[in-house]
Amino acid sequence: MVIEQFRNKDAAAVYRRLRDRGRMAPDGLVYVASWVDHRLERCYQVMETSNPKLLDVWMANWNDLVEFEVHPVITSKEATERIAPLL
Repeated sequence: MVIEQFRNKDAAAVYRRLRDRGRMAPDGLVYVASWVDHRLERCYQVMETSNPKLLDVWMANWNDLVEFEVHPVITSKEATERIAPLL
């Protein structure tokens, strides 16, 4: 899970670059879905990759416009399987 906070609360700059250049994700980093808060200040985005270093490559394309937090997540199904032995 990637949490993006738009610098200077400037969503227009972020969406302008997205429109003009695309997501700019390297091969092997897959965009799944995203949700933006109603103030257009923060984006919650799910990306998939087997190589976490690709996130750094992608974020470097955006870090002038966005501050990033990255939180590795698993699906609910995977969480259920992991916790089952402890129940």
